[in-house]
Amino acid sequence: MWNLLSLEDGSGATLEAGARRSSEAHSSRTEPKSRSLQPQIGILCPSLRGEGQGLVCDLCSDREVEKRCQTCKANLCHFCCQAHRRQKKTMYHSMVDLKDLKGYSRVGKPILCPTHPAEELRLFCELCDQPVCRDCVVGEHREHPYDFTSNVIHKHGDSVRELLRGTQPHVEALEEALAQIKTMNSGLQERVEAVAADVRTFSEGYIKAIEEHRDKLLQQLDTIRVQKENSLQLQKAQLEQLLADMRTGVEFTEHLLTSGSDLEILITKGVVVERLQKLNKVEYSSRPGVNDKICFSPREKAGQCRGYEVYGTINTKEVDPAKCVLQGEDLQRAREKQTTSFTLLCKDASGESLGRGGEDVQVAVVPKDKKDSPIRTVVQDNKDGSYHVSFTPKEAGVYIVWVCIREQHVQGSPFTVTVRRKHRSHPGVFHCCTFCSSGGQKTARCACGGTMPGGYLGCGHGHKGHPGRPHWSCCGKFIEKSDCTYTGGQSAPRSLLRTVAL
Repeated sequence: MWNLLSLEDGSGATLEAGARRSSEAHSSRTEPKSRSLQPQIGILCPSLRGEGQGLVCDLCSDREVEKRCQTCKANLCHFCCQAHRRQKKTMYHSMVDLKDLKGYSRVGKPILCPTHPAEELRLFCELCDQPVCRDCVVGEHREHPYDFTSNVIHKHGDSVRELLRGTQPHVEALEEALAQIKTMNSGLQERVEAVAADVRTFSEGYIKAIEEHRDKLLQQLDTIRVQKENSLQLQKAQLEQLLADMRTGVEFTEHLLTSGSDLEILITKGVVVERLQKLNKVEYSSRPGVNDKICFSPREKAGQCRGYEVYGTINTKEVDPAKCVLQGEDLQRAREKQTTSFTLLCKDASGESLGRGGEDVQVAVVPKDKKDSPIRTVVQDNKDGSYHVSFTPKEAGVYIVWVCIREQHVQGSPFTVTVRRKHRSHPGVFHCCTFCSSGGQKTARCACGGTMPGGYLGCGHGHKGHPGRPHWSCCGKFIEKSDCTYTGGQSAPRSLLRTVAL
């Protein structure tokens, strides 16, 4: 056994390679644990970096390796190689140029057993699944199945290769995923920059549009100020001139009456009277011709500026109660205990809609015979110059409605509303003809009074008495939503009329 273990096997290169890897792995135990896997692989497998490039001499650890002693398994530089040959014990050792060696397995150092430093790891314990030396197999690995590393490397290498083949697709998938993430990250950055540029462009354009709209509003406001000031100055000049003429006439007349003789008064009487009469006939307004009603409506649409929708308008219109209009069909068919409503349209002196809200609208609804019992009213400002007014009369009767703005009645105010009793439903059928709705019954009558040939008492299309349009069978009214006026007479016996499914 000892002789067998000491022999070189046919694949010594493989054994040496495995020994070198185990020895260097053992030597790396003293190194920091934080070292990554790749540097360790680089140390153990220099052939991965290219045929042993970068190896240094095992003796001097300074110069680059040129030869390898196959007997000592040492890598030597040129100087140490010459010294190696000069020594008697090593002069006959086989030296090989490093460039003639192929692969790491012929270049690496022998891997020594960590338990027996003098022995090289050449065997592999199958039970413990680890490389061992000759001393190990007679010691702690006694009776364990083992073999040369060159004999078992194929089996274990194949299993590692199989696992590697299963791992490689994951590596490729991860590399592809990382590439996609990198591409996506680049696309994300580009997209973010593009959107940010769009935001800045939009914001800058919007800001410029708002600033331009602001300047227009301020210019419009200044134009309104100039117009109103000019109107006030003209009115002021006219009133001052009229006042001066008035004072002159008054002073002259008073002086004439107090200081003039009787003859002087009589002589100048005609001129003075004519002058005073003309002054008294001059029309003038005691109130300013313009007002200070200027308001800003920030929520009102002002069209587009630079392609952007802008808001905010300046309004100078003043409501004229005499031009305001009341609208509402409910005023003609008000019912007790039902909400009645109408609309107030506010307009200025020229009859144009104000287009804004904010007016002080007062509405009062009181029974004509109970003026001390007003009904609660609700006024809703629509913010567009219109106001929705609603109230709910508790009982039938005549009501008086007052609608005022600034304590002035609007056009048509006050007015009366006749509230009728609660809606009276129709007991009959709203149909096209009696013949259809009754299913062809001869005895079915209709309030329209129409008859058909053949003994039919009800109405029919194109026959005598047919009104030519849908109507109620109970009272003959043409409006579907209306009060029934059936009084229970013989003209429309309801018991003879029924609706059938045709």
